[in-house]
Amino acid sequence: MVSGYASASENAIQVCDFNEKDGSLSVKSLSGGIPNPSYAAYNKKRDLIYMVSEEGKEGGSVFCFRFDRSTAKLALVNQSSSGGEGPCYISLDKSASHIFIANYSSGSVAAIKLRNDGSLDSSTLQSIQHTGSSITRDQKGPHAHSAILAPDNNFLLNADLGNDRIYIYRYNSNSSKSLSPASPEYVSVKAGSGPRHICFHPNGKYMYVVNEISGSVDAFDYANGTIKLKQAVTMLPENFDSTVEAADIHIAPDGKFLYASNREVRNEIVIYSINKKGILNFVGRQSVLGSAPRNFVIDPSGKFLLVANLKNNEVLVFRRNIKTGKLTFIGNKISAIQPACLKFLE
Repeated sequence: MVSGYASASENAIQVCDFNEKDGSLSVKSLSGGIPNPSYAAYNKKRDLIYMVSEEGKEGGSVFCFRFDRSTAKLALVNQSSSGGEGPCYISLDKSASHIFIANYSSGSVAAIKLRNDGSLDSSTLQSIQHTGSSITRDQKGPHAHSAILAPDNNFLLNADLGNDRIYIYRYNSNSSKSLSPASPEYVSVKAGSGPRHICFHPNGKYMYVVNEISGSVDAFDYANGTIKLKQAVTMLPENFDSTVEAADIHIAPDGKFLYASNREVRNEIVIYSINKKGILNFVGRQSVLGSAPRNFVIDPSGKFLLVANLKNNEVLVFRRNIKTGKLTFIGNKISAIQPACLKFLE
């Protein structure tokens, strides 16, 4: 599934068939109706999809859709306030009990309980406001940029670009206030980093954060709601002195390679190997053959990596060498309106 920045009257959401054998893509359905559906998540059955829209009466909205696999079409179930302005990220817990939202513009994180049928129970909305700032012009206030549960399903990690903090919340699905500050409540990263997206290693012991402003990746050890920085690596070539806009980060299913995207002016995917202790080692770079790779995804087989080049209105498919981690463009691509989010529904 592809979604991105477009008006409600445009078809910003499209469901595609993906061929695991040759990496080809074909569009099955087009949907619209909501403005700027910039990020999405889905339940375990893949029959319900949740999307944030950066517009709404109260600054931002979240939508629940039912997904019909036979027709590849979406049907709106209901919607709710996102609990803040400019929502840019959404995720679910393992049991599909709650959704979690990062509101970028207001610098807040929110949780909403789901009803038994998976619809949004807006009466349970919990919003937590962040405070603080940092040293760059883009860090005059908090800007929550992602919210993801740790593999243990007990703690929510939230990267805040505006104040250079990784917030840690204890999660209790049975409480009326499902999120509560852990101890410590947050861990600060290097000033001016701008932490953006988070991913966990398949073993659940290592956590990685891509920093938008500094163009770097931080590696942490994780255990029971505690994170400890053990490595910081740059994504940039030596003597590089230009615009940096790091964006997304993912690990291959086998846990052996990590990938991070950098937008203008580099417009590339940077590749690292991961050793047994979770330490990163530089492998190489791959041009995305376009502009602004805001989001990318690795297919479940681990054989392909798909990139959303927002400013080119395209999604490109790269073959992934499982042994070396390196990428090769195979010529397959589709058009999409300012694509900002890619998700596999299988």
